[in-house]
Amino acid sequence: MTAPAAADPTPADRKRWARYLVEERAEGAVYQKLAARRTGEEREILLRLADAERRHEQHWLDLLGAEPARLPRAGFRSRLLGWMAGRFGSIFVLALAQSAEARSPYDSEQYATPAMRADEKVHYEVVRGLAARGRRRLSGSFRAAVFGANDGLVSNLALVLGIGATGVSSGFVLFSGIAGLLAGALSMGAGEFVSVRSQRELLAATEANEDAHAAARDLDIDENELALVYRARGMDQEESLSRARRIVAAAQAGVSRAATGPVNIQAGGDHEIVGSDWTAAISSFLLFASGAIIPVLPWIFGLHGTAAIIVALVLVGVALLSTGAMVGVLSGGPPLRRALRQLAIGFGAAAITYVLGLVFGVGTA
Repeated sequence: MTAPAAADPTPADRKRWARYLVEERAEGAVYQKLAARRTGEEREILLRLADAERRHEQHWLDLLGAEPARLPRAGFRSRLLGWMAGRFGSIFVLALAQSAEARSPYDSEQYATPAMRADEKVHYEVVRGLAARGRRRLSGSFRAAVFGANDGLVSNLALVLGIGATGVSSGFVLFSGIAGLLAGALSMGAGEFVSVRSQRELLAATEANEDAHAAARDLDIDENELALVYRARGMDQEESLSRARRIVAAAQAGVSRAATGPVNIQAGGDHEIVGSDWTAAISSFLLFASGAIIPVLPWIFGLHGTAAIIVALVLVGVALLSTGAMVGVLSGGPPLRRALRQLAIGFGAAAITYVLGLVFGVGTA
């Protein structure tokens, strides 16, 4: 089924088709650039998406009759995606592309074919799936980064505002902010170190050892407890007995264990999944400190009083809006709503301590 023929297109029709043409061309270039930075299945999927965009591009070219002498510029979002795809090729590009694919203009375009409308809906699901892969890979580290930086931003802003509201000197506010930065960053780092180290020690206590396999040569091939080892590790009864018999038969026949295939059925790499305790501690320290230093900057550069508070609020507000918008982009939600939510939470917490500081300052005056 094809789109209706355009026997006598109006200037508005041709202008609209030209805009569709440049948008399809821009989207195809984005997928092409992303594919150049991927390998394997993801590369193949992105190349197929680029091919589909070229088919759509050709449809509008056919309707126009030829390449127009002058084409409009692609939209800002398409140009931004192209710029980012050529330089980063990151999950942010796929998340933005997912949002772009969700708003297809072809649903109400009479000259778009049903196949093109269906393609756009399928493209949204494909890009959403690719973005979901990246989100899963990124979710743990990104959550830690947002949590660490935001914790530093909000807690130290609340601290310096609360202290500043009591009417103490600027030097005391600066000292309090630096102390809060170090205390919070050290606490975060120490907590992360203990958490990761404890988890690694717990995993070490549950790892399988090879004592059972060393005794395999002396076991009865039909009645032996080696099968219980595999059942304890999660295998069902039949598979456990089959595996145990192969191990025992190989051991009694003098065959090296390497020839029997892998024995340890655990996922492996648990320590690598948990990560390094020192790496986790240092990254947590730095993430918290990177957020906590921002509210203190006005006092570091010599500001004091109301001016310092206003500048601190502006700096922290920009940082909160930025992290909130990034969360929105990555989650596929509206960035502005996420940014404003982050700002409201951060400023709400700071406002409470500021009011308490005012009350405390009046009470001790």
